[in-house]
Amino acid sequence: MENNPWERARAQMHAAASHLSLPPAFIERMEKPDHVIEVSMHVPMDDGRTEVFHGYRVQHNNLRGPYKGGLRYHPKVDMDEVKALAFWMTVKNAVIDVPFGGGKGGITVDPKKLSEGELERLTRAFARELAPYIGPEIDVPAPDVNTTPKIMSWIRDEYGKAVGKDTPAVVTGKPVGAGGSEGRTEATGLGGFYALMEIVRLSGRGHSGLKAAIQGFGNVGSFLAGYMKEAGFRVVALSDSKGGLYIPKGIDDLKAVAECKERSGTLAGCYCVGSVCDLSNMELLGGRDISPKEVLTLPVDIVAPSALENAITKENAAAIQAGIVLEMANGPTTLEADEILRKKGAMVIPDILANAGGVAVSYFEWYQNMHGETWKKQDVFAKLKEKIDAAARAVFAASEEYSVSLREAAYIVALKRLSDAAY
Repeated sequence: MENNPWERARAQMHAAASHLSLPPAFIERMEKPDHVIEVSMHVPMDDGRTEVFHGYRVQHNNLRGPYKGGLRYHPKVDMDEVKALAFWMTVKNAVIDVPFGGGKGGITVDPKKLSEGELERLTRAFARELAPYIGPEIDVPAPDVNTTPKIMSWIRDEYGKAVGKDTPAVVTGKPVGAGGSEGRTEATGLGGFYALMEIVRLSGRGHSGLKAAIQGFGNVGSFLAGYMKEAGFRVVALSDSKGGLYIPKGIDDLKAVAECKERSGTLAGCYCVGSVCDLSNMELLGGRDISPKEVLTLPVDIVAPSALENAITKENAAAIQAGIVLEMANGPTTLEADEILRKKGAMVIPDILANAGGVAVSYFEWYQNMHGETWKKQDVFAKLKEKIDAAARAVFAASEEYSVSLREAAYIVALKRLSDAAY
């Protein structure tokens, strides 16, 4: 139970539903995906062999609009995880109030072991298999783990061939020059920043000088760190999967740190002074090396798990010192850990609100494609702020009204909107 994402998703839904009078048939529908599609692809490999790959798509619920969610290419495909992720997409889209349902899918494959040609042939074969089940008004996939804008372009192209016309809105997360939206790269990190600012404001706190530690320094964590620093937060710790750094007085040059990580492949040792980034600066900056686990338990005000699920468990939750947990990863906190944090009085800004910026901008991309429009980046960011702020206000109001955590409140907001669409 502790680490089973599907059981956790169900438990979270039932806890929220206990505050509402919802028809049993509605809850039953939410517990079962509408469709589970499994396909096989026979792909010619570079050495002349044909290999068989297995792909899938879980379409959880379309009460509020087309199924929406990512495709991941990963060797460990677990149906419980995919069902949970599809369910979370349904809930997240309802919280952020975009007219989509939830879906998730992918292929059981390690894409790093394929040549570009093999990857393209596999993707196109997958797109041909999925073509009858997807479409701008049916199901709109997007990138996820190990999938890219280029992969989305291949799917769009192959789907266009299958239906006999180019259909840009069949997928989102495309390159900007090929129907993608400005601002998509920054969207998840920026959305998390907007959610944090609005919840801090609503709870009557100031934010200037608050110390933050961020686990995960990929696309999401790096943008989040930049926006926080710009707004006056003090980013004191960063980590990636290999290690990290902790500078109690604050990390000054995030750009230099990001470039150092890019060069060396890891954050460890990226103590930057001027243009020089190495361990010799560690003492000068008063810093020390930390592990990816330790970054979560430092003496800070805010901790942002921005990497993988199950980062905060019953083993480490009691050691977390931060008063605010900003969940930028999907499902980073287990049920038991959630309860420990609640008893400690920590405020958890849940993933289904905190990391909804990505899907909000995916909706903007779909909308632009459907209406033949192209929006400027500043317009995308303004619309994103509007969406996130409104969602944060709705969640905060529900938490006050029902005296529940922000996570339970987010589920209450989502379940109300979904049941309104059903009845």
